[in-house]
Amino acid sequence: MEYKTLFTPMKIGNVEIKNRIVMPPMMLGFGQFNGKPTEEMMNYYEERAIGGTGLIITEITRVDDFSGASAFAQLAISHDYHIKPLAEMINRVHSHGAKMFIQLHHPGRQNLTLMMGTVPLSVGMERVMGSLYGKMFYKLAPSAKKLMEADLLPKVYSPSKCDRAYSAESLNKEMTVKQIKKIIREFILGAKRAKAAGADGVELHAAHGYLIQQFLSPYTNQRTDEYGGSFDKRMKFLLDILKGIKSECGKDFPVIVRLSVDECYKEIGREGVGYTLPDGVRMAKIIEENGADAIDVSSAGYDTYNYWLEPTSFECGWRKYMARAVKDAVKIPVLAANLIRSPEQAESQLEDGTQDFVCLGRPHIADPHWANKVKEGKEDEISRCICCLYCMESMQANAYKGTHAQCSVNPKLGHEKETLKVNGNGRSVLVVGAGPAGLMCAKTLAKRGFDVLVAEKQEKTGGQLLLAAAPPKKEKINWLIEDLTHTAQKAGAKIECGVTVDKEMIKKANPYAVIIATGASAIKPRAIKGSDRDNVFTTTDILNGSVEIKNKKVAVIGSGMTGLETSELLCENGNDVTIVEMASEIAPGTWMQHVDDCMPRLLEHNTKFITGHKLVEIDDTGIVAVDIKNENIKIIRADYVILSLGVRSEDSLATEARSVCKNVLVIGDAGKTGRIADATAQGYEIGKRL
Repeated sequence: MEYKTLFTPMKIGNVEIKNRIVMPPMMLGFGQFNGKPTEEMMNYYEERAIGGTGLIITEITRVDDFSGASAFAQLAISHDYHIKPLAEMINRVHSHGAKMFIQLHHPGRQNLTLMMGTVPLSVGMERVMGSLYGKMFYKLAPSAKKLMEADLLPKVYSPSKCDRAYSAESLNKEMTVKQIKKIIREFILGAKRAKAAGADGVELHAAHGYLIQQFLSPYTNQRTDEYGGSFDKRMKFLLDILKGIKSECGKDFPVIVRLSVDECYKEIGREGVGYTLPDGVRMAKIIEENGADAIDVSSAGYDTYNYWLEPTSFECGWRKYMARAVKDAVKIPVLAANLIRSPEQAESQLEDGTQDFVCLGRPHIADPHWANKVKEGKEDEISRCICCLYCMESMQANAYKGTHAQCSVNPKLGHEKETLKVNGNGRSVLVVGAGPAGLMCAKTLAKRGFDVLVAEKQEKTGGQLLLAAAPPKKEKINWLIEDLTHTAQKAGAKIECGVTVDKEMIKKANPYAVIIATGASAIKPRAIKGSDRDNVFTTTDILNGSVEIKNKKVAVIGSGMTGLETSELLCENGNDVTIVEMASEIAPGTWMQHVDDCMPRLLEHNTKFITGHKLVEIDDTGIVAVDIKNENIKIIRADYVILSLGVRSEDSLATEARSVCKNVLVIGDAGKTGRIADATAQGYEIGKRL
């Protein structure tokens, strides 16, 4: 396909961007306490510039250390000492023809009370103690969360005292006018420092429920002074920042405003809360009138998480109507993400006038060379983002450990300068299993010059991913199967399906190494009385299609995501489903966005949920469960019982293989059950160092 518009230059203010491809802000945890960019962070951004991206906008960059630090390892522009190291990062990006804007940010009520004052203290302590402080801090950080959960830490800032933010759940307090004016000044000073560092412009983060958007929203801004009340007064905080930057940095210094044009509360059943698209379009027009050079259209906030950072169930381009509404109302350029996952979609939305620039966030995490691959006609080599949300989940979890986010698709995230040694010298490697671990390992080994054969007992590649892609709205998981299969073969690996490997086959092949990537199988505990009955199956039986149940009463035991997603498939087949969970809550330990995504659809099907009960027996009429607290017996009628009780590693071939081959390695679920990201990371690591 010819991409006439995607690679056409366009200006934002007086800055010309070489193409229409933007990497928008994404916090991944590559920073440090003092807010200076680390070598890891600079490598990360530079790699995307090398990859052909036209404009890179930094992660949320704090302008205030005391109340505005959103993470321990966040980029900052709150002091003059940030200018020089930031200039180095910008110069590295510029050297590859890309432009760089700095996003200025304050979290407001969405901050954690744990962050209040922590960063300035940590910066001071690190100066005194050096690296020892960081080691001590991250050892204690998880425990400090308990103080936050007990509301024993300082309250976070908010335009008005209001409900706790869904994701942070920290107590907040209304800002004084003095505090408001101080933060406005800090935004302006941040922009001046960005200009001094050589940035091409700045972006104001007035989206996703952060402080600027909180002032815009009648839900979080109920002030009655000059900064709240009427629509125009709610705009004042943002406009004071915008006009201040233009006054002190000059009208030629571009400012983008990233704006949530719809808070999307109606999408979660809270009609009438916050503001909606007509209000957002009105805001965009006023922002244009006051000097902004572009609008970066987004939506929602952390209270409505899934409507700005979508799970895999959302359709590509579902919110492009929002960008189009703004585009039709303003004359300045419009940037937007719109869940774009293919170059064809990107080109189409540019051509039809939906927007002027395409923002590819998670796609740039998954593949830093997205732009160049499209330009060079290598679209089939793109590693596509599957919207699994593990980047966000792992970033937040790893923030308490002092490490960064991970990507299920790209195990090189955070290791951009790492190169593979091409020293395979044609030595043969047998990879048993074509799941994500096996395919990633095969791809990596083939790139290194090994002669790789992948043997898969099923009739097609994918392994456990085939099961993960089976429930409703999980089709994007198939992208990873397709991409890994294609790129492994393109690297030189041979893949044979329908092949069962045994000791004799390995002995005959006499490979240099054998990689066991045989995955795992669903658990069916014999200890549960009746688990061997003819009407008892595992989630695997349902997801692989070997068992189809329609219009029956079904009890699903276990409410992890596999249990919930299997239940959804059962519901779509007309079954009356009851989910039984031993824990006190549904989907314990599961990332909240997945639960928030799945639960409304299950409730639409009238799914019943029973928590705090343990399965003890399966009989003729259904199941017998015991209440964990009081040991009361509960009888649940069911025609069929589906067990979702986890999986067990399948590694039996390893012992046989070791008797005929010196180099035998077990990877992925075959070694230790885990997430997709664990499998691809391990496949890459083994492939890299064999």
